[in-house]
Amino acid sequence: MKFVISTQELNYLIGKIFNVVPQKPTMQILSNIYIEAANDELILTATDLTVGIRCNTEAKIIEEGSAAIPAKRFAQLVRELTSANIEISSAHEITTLISGTSRFKMNGMKKEEFPILPPFSRQPTLVIPQKDLKNLLYRTSFAISKEDTRYVLTGALMQIGQGQVSFVGTDGKRLAKAHLPIETPPDFSTQAILPSKAVDEIFKNLQEEGDASIFLLEGKIMVQINNTLIMSKLLVGDYPDFSRVIPENSDIIITLHRDELISLLRQISLFLPDPNLAVRFLFTDGELKITANTKEIGEGHVCMPVNYQGDKLEAAFNPGYFLDILRHCNEETVTLGMTDAYNPGIIADGEPQGKLIDSTPIFIIMPMRLSEE
Repeated sequence: MKFVISTQELNYLIGKIFNVVPQKPTMQILSNIYIEAANDELILTATDLTVGIRCNTEAKIIEEGSAAIPAKRFAQLVRELTSANIEISSAHEITTLISGTSRFKMNGMKKEEFPILPPFSRQPTLVIPQKDLKNLLYRTSFAISKEDTRYVLTGALMQIGQGQVSFVGTDGKRLAKAHLPIETPPDFSTQAILPSKAVDEIFKNLQEEGDASIFLLEGKIMVQINNTLIMSKLLVGDYPDFSRVIPENSDIIITLHRDELISLLRQISLFLPDPNLAVRFLFTDGELKITANTKEIGEGHVCMPVNYQGDKLEAAFNPGYFLDILRHCNEETVTLGMTDAYNPGIIADGEPQGKLIDSTPIFIIMPMRLSEE
C-alpha cells in the first residue's frame, strides 16, 4: 500500500473515527485503525465491536493495499505534522510515513485480524434531512441514562410509523421525546434502541445540509452521512412503556421565561450539597418562588414573575434535571403543565397552540421529595 494525501484531510478523517477506538480493548487489534487504499480512494475504519465507523475520501493512490496502524500513536503523529501532504506506505506490518524531510516507521499488526465492517446493499429504511435528525437527537439524547442498572435506558429509542419518526431518551427521572412527520407506508412500523455511543457518533457527524440514510438490519443499524458510514449493534430488551408517565392533560398551564429561570436555578443550585437533591417551587398569584435550605450550606430564595393565578401550588424538582431540559429548548419561553405536586410535570418549548402532549419536543420531569430542612 502506498498513497499521498493532504495532512489536513487525513487529520479530519482520523478525528471522525478516533472516538470509537476503545481505550481498553478486549482484543489488541481494536486499538488500531484499518486503512484501505483502492480505486483512487482512501478508507479509514475503526470499531469497538459495538460501534464501527468507516469514512472515505479521494487520495492519490500509488499502490493499492491495506494496513492496521496503532490508532493513538498514529493520530498523535499526524496531528503534529506541519507539511501540506503526507506519503504513507506499508509492507509486512510496518507503515512508513514521510512528511517533508521527516520520515517515520511505525509497527502495526496483521491486517487480517481486523474485524472489517460487512458490505451491504439494500434500500434505506428511512431517509431524513441531516439537520432534522440532528435536532431530534439533540433534544432527546441528554436524557439517556448514564447508569447501567437499567440496560435498555442507556440507549435512545427510535420509533418509525404512523407518519412520523420519534426519538425518546429517559433515565427514569426525566424523559425527552421529539418527533418529525415523515412519509411511511400505512402498515409499516418498527423501533430500535440505539446505544448512547452510537447516538453520540451519529450526532457528531451530522451537518446542516444533505440527507442521512438509516438502514435497520437484524440487530444492527447503519447510518450513512455523506462519506461516513456508522454501524452499531442495537440494544436488546423491552423499552418501558413511557406513555404512562406522559400526562394526557394538564390542569395548570404556566409560561416561564427560559433564560431567567436558568439563571435562578443556577443560583439556587449552589445551596445544595448533593446534586441529587431537590428545591421547592412555590407558585402563587403572579409569582414563582424557588427556595433551598440545607444545614451544610444555608438557604437561598429567588423569585420571578409568572402568569399563574390560583391556589398556592408547591412542588419539588431537581434543579439539575430542570436545567438540562431548559438548555435543550430554543424558544424565549417554555410552557410547564402540571396537575398537582405529586404527578409528573410536562414541559414544551415555546407556547404550543394545541395540547402539550402533541408538541415536539416535550420533556417530562418527575417531582421529588424535599429533604429535611
